[in-house]
Amino acid sequence: RVQLVESGGGSVQAGGSLRLSCSVSGLTRKTNCMGWFRQALGKEHEGVATIDTGDGSTYYADSVKDRFTISRDNAKNTVYLQMNSLKPEDTAMYYCAAALTRTCRSFLGLQRHEGYWGQGTQVTVSS
Repeated sequence: RVQLVESGGGSVQAGGSLRLSCSVSGLTRKTNCMGWFRQALGKEHEGVATIDTGDGSTYYADSVKDRFTISRDNAKNTVYLQMNSLKPEDTAMYYCAAALTRTCRSFLGLQRHEGYWGQGTQVTVSS
């Protein structure tokens, strides 16, 4: 079966950093895009960052641009999210996702009923 496993979440003070990892296994068909999403308590699901696993192109939500960096290691089937200059408003459950039916350009719009999702890792930023 397809499995996506996130790790690296935790509690950090404003201005701090965290690095999230997402390990993928069980995909028979190639996915051309991986992404990170988040949902804060009482807030809407939000696309954070995506990366094309082929050419490495990246896309970011405006709210995290210049603070977060997505990267991948295709040999390890792993995607990372480096989160710097964290703010309390970044507090959320962060999810990794993969899908076979979207281009990377549209991947930030992925909905929870689409594709494959990990269990999530909690990020809490205190002021």
